[in-house]
Amino acid sequence: MGEYGKIMKDLKPQSNKASGGAKQGGLNAEIQSRIGHQLRAMYDDVVRQGVPDRFAELIRKLDTADHQPQTAATEGAAKNDGRD
Repeated sequence: MGEYGKIMKDLKPQSNKASGGAKQGGLNAEIQSRIGHQLRAMYDDVVRQGVPDRFAELIRKLDTADHQPQTAATEGAAKNDGRD
């Protein structure tokens, strides 16, 4: 069972007694805590993967382009927004 399946299994509806009298459809503190824990675990996994080399290179190119002065050719291209 994948992460999504585990989360959905944990989210089975509970009676109002078990949820501390919360209105039906609301999430009690325990379920909110479980969701938060699962989201943090998934986010941490994504962060550990890092940025792929091709994206890092693209970002470097974009940063370099932002710091270079515009020439006459690039100024004309910047003015034309493609709506002509």
